[in-house]
Amino acid sequence: MLHGGEIHRTTVWRSFASNFRFEAGNGESILSSERYISKSAATNGMESVKTNAPTDGRYERKTAKNAQYMFNLKAANHEVIGTSETYTTEAAREAGIASVKANAPTATVDDQT
Repeated sequence: MLHGGEIHRTTVWRSFASNFRFEAGNGESILSSERYISKSAATNGMESVKTNAPTDGRYERKTAKNAQYMFNLKAANHEVIGTSETYTTEAAREAGIASVKANAPTATVDDQT
C-alpha cells in the first residue's frame, strides 16, 4: 500500500496446526517457531512471542554457520520461542528485529488450519 509516498506493508501471523510463522508484508518469513505437539501449544508460543517481542534483551543475535546473520527470540525462561531467517548483513538482521518488535504484538493472525 502506498501512503504519502511511503510503502506500508501489513505484517501477519500465519498459524498452522503445529507451528507458526511471522511474515512481513511481502510474504517473507521473519520469524518461525519450532514444531509443537498441538495447535494450542503453538498458539501459546505465538502469544509468548507477542509478549516478549518488544523487549530488546530477549533477542539473541547470532552468526550462522554460513556467515550470515540471524536471531533467536527467547522467553523469560530463556527458551527459544522463534528463530529468524538468515540475513546477508547485520543491518538487515536489525531491521528484522525492529519489525518483530514493532509489529508482532498487534499483527493479525491468518489461521491456516
